[in-house]
Amino acid sequence: MDNRKHPRMEITNIEADISDGKGFFSGLVLDISRFGIQISGIPERLDHSADIYSIILDGPGVHFKLLARPIWEEANGSSKTIGAQIENSPWTWAEFVMRQEKDMGDSIIDSVH
Repeated sequence: MDNRKHPRMEITNIEADISDGKGFFSGLVLDISRFGIQISGIPERLDHSADIYSIILDGPGVHFKLLARPIWEEANGSSKTIGAQIENSPWTWAEFVMRQEKDMGDSIIDSVH
């Protein structure tokens, strides 16, 4: 069972450019939480042993720069999906995630009524 303090929320239309300190790689954000992010479609060359990733998120009305620590990765052929713990983010990131949480909560309430 997933007993997270801050739930993951699926998200669409946000691209991620990730640097491991050696190169830049692009992927697609699958889900977010206040302190975590999951990104897919990243080339295998991204170094999982890097201490920290610099991540730039870009999408409609969204632009953030985050620092995140790699937690896990799963190979998908020539690409991989990663999970990372957000270590440093602007206050606007917290506002964005809280807005998504509120929208998600409103959707659940609407579907019950």
